[in-house]
Amino acid sequence: MHLNADKLSLSHGEWTLSANGIFGEGVHLVTGPVGSGKTTLASALAGIFEPASGRIVREGVSRLSLSMQFPEYHVTGFLVKDEIRSWHLPVTETLRKSGLEGRQDRKTLTLSRGELKRLHLACLLGSPWDAVILDEPFAGLDCKEKRRVCATIEEKRHPVTIIFTHEQAVLPAADVIWEIEVGTLICRGRVPEAIPAWKGAPRYLTRALEEGARPENIRLQDAKEALCRMHA
Repeated sequence: MHLNADKLSLSHGEWTLSANGIFGEGVHLVTGPVGSGKTTLASALAGIFEPASGRIVREGVSRLSLSMQFPEYHVTGFLVKDEIRSWHLPVTETLRKSGLEGRQDRKTLTLSRGELKRLHLACLLGSPWDAVILDEPFAGLDCKEKRRVCATIEEKRHPVTIIFTHEQAVLPAADVIWEIEVGTLICRGRVPEAIPAWKGAPRYLTRALEEGARPENIRLQDAKEALCRMHA
């Protein structure tokens, strides 16, 4: 089961992005500077942005969903309970997972953006998909909620998870690291071997590497554990 970006070329005006690689089973982290094309590539992989050339091959993927950065784009239910039911999910459990207990009768679009993001991610990540594409899933969330989303992602309920983000503080464990650099998608490789090659790595990882530690994954706790092992 995988998504194959087969010699993709994406363009908008004078801007172009080249992508060639296979997103197989596991958690993939795609990073790059603001404006590098993360959202455009996410949209192309989801089938809502037409590439200038190349193709997207979905092998064994029949159920795919894209989470866009701004959650209001996804709203279809007038009330919070209507929104949850539109995903065919249990209302009480989903409210608990999103930290919105007791708000089932609120108008969905009267929630704050952070609350709406929590609701949307609880619905999307609680639904069965072969592949999920998450564009800036941590935007608008505090550290507690970011950790909650990371824990859900790490459960690996969805065979293929692709995260596009510039988050530098709270990240889930990942299997493969990708990076957009000078208009090209580059696969840095599988974790942990890919970590030293990751140019956009969070400071806590680069600091650990500078001190000679070798984190087993990309989370802050992985960097701390690597430093503790080194000094034990």
